[in-house]
Amino acid sequence: MSGAARVSSRMFTVLSRQWCHLCQDMIAALEPIALRHGWRMEVLDIDEDPALEARWGELAPVLLADGVEICHYRLDPVAVDACCAAFR
Repeated sequence: MSGAARVSSRMFTVLSRQWCHLCQDMIAALEPIALRHGWRMEVLDIDEDPALEARWGELAPVLLADGVEICHYRLDPVAVDACCAAFR
């Protein structure tokens, strides 16, 4: 079964800001990795949620995998691949 055909309950969450170029860079770099591993991806704007902004605002963008922080500021592809491998 191809990566695109697999349905996964695994979720990447990018905590982002609309005006943040680092956030856009992380999202663009993550999309092909998520597809390759069959993970879903969501992007949350931390400026729309005071609790997220209070917790993560200084670190945006932040990548979470099933709620666990994987990296922030810049995508760490090695950490993302290791995270995905741990869930196989």
